[in-house]
Amino acid sequence: MTGTPARTLLLWCPDWPVLAAEIVDGVPATGPVAVLHANRVVACSERARAEGVRRGLRKREAQGRCPQLTVVDYDPGRDARAFEPVVAAVEELVAGVEVVRPGACAVAARGPSRYLGGEEAAAERIIEHVAQSCLVESQVGIADGVFAAGLAARSGRVVPPGGTPEFLAGLPVEALGRSALADLLRRLGVRSLGDFAALPAGDVLARFGFDGALAHRLAAGRDHRPLAVRQPPADLTVTAEQDEPIDRVDVAAFVARALAEQLHERLAGHGLACTRLGIEAVTEHGQELHRVWRHDGLLTAAAIADRVRWQLDGWLSGSSGRTGARPARPTAGIIRLRLIPDGVIAQAGLQAGLWGETGEERERAHRALSRVQGILGPEAVVTAVLGGGRSPADQVRLVPWGDERLPTRPGPAPLPGAPIARPGPALLSDEPIARPGPAPLPGAPIARPGPAPLPGEPIASGGGRAVSAGRPADHSAGGVPPWPGRLPAPAPAVVLPSPLAATVHDAAGEAVVISARLAVSAPPARLVVGTGRPAEIVGWVGPWPVDERWWAPAEARRRARFQVCLADGTALLLAVEAGQWLVEAIYD
Repeated sequence: MTGTPARTLLLWCPDWPVLAAEIVDGVPATGPVAVLHANRVVACSERARAEGVRRGLRKREAQGRCPQLTVVDYDPGRDARAFEPVVAAVEELVAGVEVVRPGACAVAARGPSRYLGGEEAAAERIIEHVAQSCLVESQVGIADGVFAAGLAARSGRVVPPGGTPEFLAGLPVEALGRSALADLLRRLGVRSLGDFAALPAGDVLARFGFDGALAHRLAAGRDHRPLAVRQPPADLTVTAEQDEPIDRVDVAAFVARALAEQLHERLAGHGLACTRLGIEAVTEHGQELHRVWRHDGLLTAAAIADRVRWQLDGWLSGSSGRTGARPARPTAGIIRLRLIPDGVIAQAGLQAGLWGETGEERERAHRALSRVQGILGPEAVVTAVLGGGRSPADQVRLVPWGDERLPTRPGPAPLPGAPIARPGPALLSDEPIARPGPAPLPGAPIARPGPAPLPGEPIASGGGRAVSAGRPADHSAGGVPPWPGRLPAPAPAVVLPSPLAATVHDAAGEAVVISARLAVSAPPARLVVGTGRPAEIVGWVGPWPVDERWWAPAEARRRARFQVCLADGTALLLAVEAGQWLVEAIYD
């Protein structure tokens, strides 16, 4: 390739890993600080360099040169996060910024030099703006190409157009940033970039390979890599300021429709559609309200307007502060309304369902539930999600309608369940999540426990060591094996929010106890739940032992479960823990 590389302005922040540690973690950069990666120094502060610390030193040698050295682990994520405000400050003055690495960014010098009064004036303006906005010291270098501009920034130079090869010729070969190549070149007698650039390109390629040929082009000032400029995301948010505070639902609905159409037109102009909408409102007294709405399809202008109207109706029609299902209404009218497209996709990028578009019945149900959620709050409408776990209570998680239906524990894929609309605290529905089979017949075993464990051996343990006594492997739930120690099918229909205390007696009236080797003292004959009347047990099976988190004594839990069938046909799931019988669930 021929031609002159584009004039490039590169801003460089010295010792950026050290400054990032100060910005994020509060480590004072004015003291002796060293950032280590793989037990070697990758960056150090000016005070540490004065004590003899250099890049590439091992940790012990660096601490030997500077005993009071503060050591910080290298974190590229921290460096990138801390550098983002600097890039944003540069973008306030110039467009088309490329982040070369955390601590260095480059722009084409042609534009800033024209409207800021020349290259040197542009460099001074950018340095001053970054210092005022971010309180960060920086240096700017301008040259032909990104590589030469980066080296010029080390000394704050503005290399004149066409003078880049001459500027690079006097630099040592270590400036290439390739330690192995630089060491080899020095042993061959090539000590400067000018000496390296004078070598024939074909011989360099044959001797040093492709990377050596690329370094040879950089040493000669032939950096033709174009800037990979960063495109700032478009601001799609729409805001409506109100001269008179809004405290009536009909006025809010009129404002919501106009704002929704404005948002939809802005998204359509970028070829986007909204799937998650954020609604923000500010009252006259400065109170801030915020809610996020999710949708499994594309939100049209009418759908956006409906959700904004429902949300404003929920806010403005809230309770007056007394105890109730509705949240308290704002103390003043709304003066600012803002719509934020929190989730957007390409307008043609939504995959239709297997059986076509969403039906009208599903859409009507979704609109009704969303309306209830807007009035009563997001926690008032929940849906059940099945996941992993050994206890029936652990296998069910209630999530607000519209949120991600992800189980808290890995396990079988969640079954589709109908949403439960209810105000108040989250409780399990009386409707079964998974329909179990028939209740166990009297005397018929549901599952047979395996051999008793040896003394001191964990019965069934969590965290990868759990085993299930006498239960065959079940891979029916979508090909995902269930948790070890999990109850066999059928699943209970009703899981009690809090287990009920109970007592179990044998035929002689003695309490039934379970030994450490899972030996039952006598067959269970009667069950008393709380202060209720005794009920006859006509069938039982168990125990199924579980020993969870045995490695953490404060969180350890050891129990054994039974399934029992009463004379009236009721089937219960019982558990024995610390000598106490508990009723955990009821079978249908």
